[in-house]
Amino acid sequence: MEAHVLVVGSANIDLVVPARRRPGAGETVLGGDTVIHPGGKGANTAVAAARLGADVALLGAIGADEHGRRVRTSLERSGVDVSAVRHVRDRPTGVAYITVTPDGENSILVSPGANEALRPADVDEALPGAQLMVVSMEIPLETVEHALRAAARAGVGTVLNLSPVTGVSGAALGAVDVLLVNEHEAAWLLGSATGDRAPGASEERETDPRGLLDLGPRAAVVTSGAGGALVLTSAGDTRVPALPVRPVDTTGAGDAFAGALAATL
Repeated sequence: MEAHVLVVGSANIDLVVPARRRPGAGETVLGGDTVIHPGGKGANTAVAAARLGADVALLGAIGADEHGRRVRTSLERSGVDVSAVRHVRDRPTGVAYITVTPDGENSILVSPGANEALRPADVDEALPGAQLMVVSMEIPLETVEHALRAAARAGVGTVLNLSPVTGVSGAALGAVDVLLVNEHEAAWLLGSATGDRAPGASEERETDPRGLLDLGPRAAVVTSGAGGALVLTSAGDTRVPALPVRPVDTTGAGDAFAGALAATL
């Protein structure tokens, strides 16, 4: 396998239910009919990049079940190389349970399933030939960190879509060429979301997004939905406006952005 872009991340089935509002604790809310879509942050990113013309392979894991077959078929139809997608027999394909409200916003609960079986050794087998590696979460943290370090040693460019946000070691962040986060994830990394600072964050840079560069990556992109994106490099900052759209369902929007960024790079 020698795809130019290697995406390391999750592959799920999305069970989407439209609802007038999200239920509160202990509350039952009636929703509309369930719609089933292939998804997962890694798979979404790979499909977006492939549909934009990039040569893409996905390194991920699915179960030996109907959900897994559906995910694999979707990837193949979108032009994604699936030769590095592992089939796990003792875990089900990951599932995302998604509630979408009329404004297009969502709430998501992810059951990782087979995604948790993706190991660092799988990365070493898939890495040769890649020019750019895009890594997202929903897979074991040790695999994420190993992938970033291994890519850096091999001279392969790296993009880390740190979503859902979690603490990543300084050594791994130091191997990142482009850190991609939304404004809420950036706030958590800088310690201003809850008062609990991520490793390496300091009080002085809580409100300054340039503090993301102090955590180790060579560049950072902070997305803000309709507010566009802020690109941070050592040379300065650039604000890129978003195209005006009427949101229908924001599920996977950040993943699609990551795929477009990968295809462009």
